[in-house]
Amino acid sequence: MQKNDLKPDLSHEMELLPGFHDLDPMDIVWHGNYVKYLELARCALLAKFNYDYPQMRASGYMWPVVDMRIKYVRPINYGQRITIRAEITEWENRLKIEYMMRDTVSGAKINKASTIQVAVEVSSGEMQYVSPAVLWQRLGIEPA
Repeated sequence: MQKNDLKPDLSHEMELLPGFHDLDPMDIVWHGNYVKYLELARCALLAKFNYDYPQMRASGYMWPVVDMRIKYVRPINYGQRITIRAEITEWENRLKIEYMMRDTVSGAKINKASTIQVAVEVSSGEMQYVSPAVLWQRLGIEPA
């Protein structure tokens, strides 16, 4: 294989045990907390590439979430251990991350989601229509 044929692993998995404070009056995890769990997975994924939010800011870019899609399949119960897989699927013009939440023990699908972030230059506040080179470098990807 040539160097350009090697694709870095752009995914990360983490386990989570939701706390009692995340439950709603029906004793299941409140639907809004799924967004918090996605954020935890996104930060862990970006930290894998040393490009979490503090490093993004230091590189001169903010990466706000501009789109989020969530498909709820089944609820999370108190004490249920879950595994969240996050994977970067687009990076050329935006940062798209796809997520899959599963029950850690059974592997049953709980939730499927995606987020889209765009680069915004900190100094000017202008959105970038092409992802900055620093993202490609951190991900270990050669520009096409």
